[in-house]
Amino acid sequence: MKICLGCGQRYQQENWRCPVCGWIPPQCLGFISFAPDIVAREVGFKSELFERLRTAEERHFWFRSRNSLLAWSLQTYFPNALSFLEIGCGSGTVLLRLRATFPGLKLVGGDALYEGLALGRRIPGVTLFQMDARCIPFENEFDVIGAFDLLEHIEEDETVLRQMYRATKSGGGILVTVPQHKWLWRPWDVLSGHRRRYFRNELVQRMEQAGFCIIRCTSFVSFLLPLILLVRLFEEKTRDPVKELKINPLLSAFLEKALTLERLLIRFGISFPAGASLLIIAFKKARQVS
Repeated sequence: MKICLGCGQRYQQENWRCPVCGWIPPQCLGFISFAPDIVAREVGFKSELFERLRTAEERHFWFRSRNSLLAWSLQTYFPNALSFLEIGCGSGTVLLRLRATFPGLKLVGGDALYEGLALGRRIPGVTLFQMDARCIPFENEFDVIGAFDLLEHIEEDETVLRQMYRATKSGGGILVTVPQHKWLWRPWDVLSGHRRRYFRNELVQRMEQAGFCIIRCTSFVSFLLPLILLVRLFEEKTRDPVKELKINPLLSAFLEKALTLERLLIRFGISFPAGASLLIIAFKKARQVS
């Protein structure tokens, strides 16, 4: 169901003209734009980095491993899903992986920045919107909604979770990944536009307060945590977050193998207590009416 951002009316129809007030979202650069003003404000990421980030993501062991974990999670916990929305879709590498894995799945991506959406056009059959994750113009619309390394960029993360709850269908759910452990905070987090790293219980509580029922919670990039701590001792200061992602291809392949083993254990039901990142899977719990 669509939500008119002009008057708040809920309606079901193909086009975006509100049947009550007539409001139509503007278009910019070929994208329906629900929050064009947000582009002029701070959104926690430098738009000029998108193209370089896309190339890095497609080769880097961490992104490749995370995306494989997400594809498995969607298939395992939401096998009957017909529609999927990713908020903060960035350069589109997650949607690209999901398109390859689920060719029949209706994919929708939303991002605040047009530069990321432009890269998403390479993905066949995906619908893309310019939008603010704090104001998702849908209600009971998607079987699954994903937010992958997005919440840490937004001050009002609780608002985003409530919006995700509203936009998810009854019986559907969400997939969320975030950077974990505040003691891992380093200059790279600042350069990447992070406002926080999470404690597990902190995010679980916020998701439950939004109305979700947690069904799986595990750290990942756990096997490499000692290596990450070691690298922190010798890391060079840089003002370029994408430079941080440059890694020898052979080393990247080796580290990806290690995370493949880690993912296999997660598939067998092991949930790791510590790791550089956190995955939480939750169902939409119907609110009780008093």
